[in-house]
Amino acid sequence: MPYGSALRHRINAPGTTPLVGIYDMYSASVAARHYDGFFVSGFGFAASHYGLPDIGFIAWPDMIGFVGRLRHAFPSHHLLVDIDDGYVDPEVACHVVRSLERIGASGVIIEDQKRPRRCGHADGKTVLPLDEYLEKLNLVLENRGDLVVVARTDATEDEDILRRARALAETDADVVLVDGVRDVEWIRRIRKVIDDKPLLFNQIAGGRSPRLSLTELTELECQAAIYSTPCLFAAHSAIDAALGELKEADGRLPEFVPGVSVGVRAATELLEGNISRHHPSRPRLAGG
Repeated sequence: MPYGSALRHRINAPGTTPLVGIYDMYSASVAARHYDGFFVSGFGFAASHYGLPDIGFIAWPDMIGFVGRLRHAFPSHHLLVDIDDGYVDPEVACHVVRSLERIGASGVIIEDQKRPRRCGHADGKTVLPLDEYLEKLNLVLENRGDLVVVARTDATEDEDILRRARALAETDADVVLVDGVRDVEWIRRIRKVIDDKPLLFNQIAGGRSPRLSLTELTELECQAAIYSTPCLFAAHSAIDAALGELKEADGRLPEFVPGVSVGVRAATELLEGNISRHHPSRPRLAGG
């Protein structure tokens, strides 16, 4: 089944489909042990690839290159890709969508923000006139083949949120995302205006939206959920703690505990999986 169709089928199945945000190949390798769906987060990619905040620094060739590496290592995973505002220009957006589909992306999220853009849970967001965004969105929809397209609005005013959500649901986009939803009641209001169009929910640690379980999201009729930053923030905490301990110990590594600590063998075995997925009948490589 084509990648877009596979993700579309999963989203339309009962329950809420989780897509976990990854920011580099190693985080994806760990996440693949737990989930079969990835969200290629703009926040995470800007942080890991450039060391910059998610305010519009991503260059589309870099994103395409990253998604190509992901698809090669994870041939069966769902890959939903954040393409921000389509990199401003509608023609660029279409080129990026066609390129991502050719290399095996499952879907994209394209937003209605105006530059300078912001993280969806940050202050200071502004949006394009609705007609301008819909023109871009519809051009993208005409240029995709099987790719899943998530139409996202970053509107912040109450009436505008509902107006835009309704308009997005009336397009041929597969899914609607209203980013920065403030509470459960707002999810219900959005659900009502988009009729039976699939709804995606985005939650991020420290963000505007409530922490909800997949069971709760299913009850709210959210067909998909993206988790933008759990890998990135966990790495931040773990790296900071590990290096603080290393400094405190005068540079002496902590004791290695087989079966508990991560060392060179465990890391090598993890990465070997990115080869063996293409050669399931071959034995694993010897550990380092």
